[in-house]
Amino acid sequence: MSVAEPRRIVLFRHAKADWPQVNDHERPLAERGRMDAAVAGRKLADTGLHLDLALCSTAVRTRETWKLAVHEFPERPKTIYEERVYEASPGELIAVLNEVDDDTQSAIMIGHNPGIHGLADILAAADENDARERMNRRGFPAAAFAVLTFTGSWKSLEPGTATLIDYWAPSE
Repeated sequence: MSVAEPRRIVLFRHAKADWPQVNDHERPLAERGRMDAAVAGRKLADTGLHLDLALCSTAVRTRETWKLAVHEFPERPKTIYEERVYEASPGELIAVLNEVDDDTQSAIMIGHNPGIHGLADILAAADENDARERMNRRGFPAAAFAVLTFTGSWKSLEPGTATLIDYWAPSE
């Protein structure tokens, strides 16, 4: 694939988690989270976006979110469970994305706040649009996702180089 063709990245926050007596990494989804993850998967599938790669945090709640969401897709992308996505800052998440192979046109990252919201905010160029207005108004609640597009290699992805083209949250 040419680096001149637009690439897409979906930033997907895990669905609502439960708070049992386990360490943070092992927290499962709450019942509402399981429902919202499936709904988010349907909304993503409805966009018609073909995903080549999924980069998912190793936390239980992100793996469960992804399992329920991807079930709604016509094709399952290659999935990599990446420890570095757990509790990562936007800069650390960019470093993970910079390692994506340039044969990959579109990827989804399933992670946590505040990193996922911060990443969506700093990757998106300063242009104002409906998607950015909704994201700024709503924040990035559990099971929300943002779709961004950029041109160039994955190594060239950095703050301000992408355009936010879609945003969705469960209460929308």
